[in-house]
Formats: sequence, C-alpha cells, structure tokens
Amino acid sequence: MSDKDDTGDGETGTVTKTRSKTARPPLYKVLLLNDDFTPMEFVVHILERFFGLNHAQAFEIMLTVHKKGLAVVGVFSHEIAETKVTQVMDFARQHQHPLQCTMEKE
Repeated sequence: MSDKDDTGDGETGTVTKTRSKTARPPLYKVLLLNDDFTPMEFVVHILERFFGLNHAQAFEIMLTVHKKGLAVVGVFSHEIAETKVTQVMDFARQHQHPLQCTMEKE
C-alpha cells in the first residue's frame, strides 16, 4: 500500500476572481439663479463662505449669474451638492433674500 493519495486528476490550476468594475457615482452641478432683489455683495459672500472661493473667483461667478441668469458654482456628489443647496437656501432665507440655489445631474 502506498501513502500517496491520488484522488486528484494531477492538474494544478489557478483560481481567478472576476472583478466587476465599480461605477462612479453620478455628479451633480450646483447652480445659483439670478433674481432682482438679492444684493451682489451677498452672493459674493455666499460663494466665499459655502464654496470656499476667493473674492476674485466669487465676484466672477456672481457677475456670470447676474449677466446670464445662472451659473454653475461647483460639481459634487449627490450628498454634498444637496448639503450645499440647503446651506445656501437656509442662509439666504435667514437674511430675507429670495436667492435660489438648485442642483441637477451632470
């Protein structure tokens, strides 16, 4: 009798795992909309405070909103975009401004 166990077929193989590619989460644009009542300085303040822009960048975006009616302020994941919109809208309401901020899928 032999001590060998010949239960296998003698072939060796490599186990491979198939990796499914994880899809990137969709991104959302945060938009500021123009109105005839919110002061330009307030919009600049919003952009600096909630979007981390310097004064020159905030001023440029404010002018775009003023001239074109709206501007993309940033592109974020859904949760962050939603938070930014809520922060801007709450802050504007606290200061009694009708400023509108929305988000849309990119």
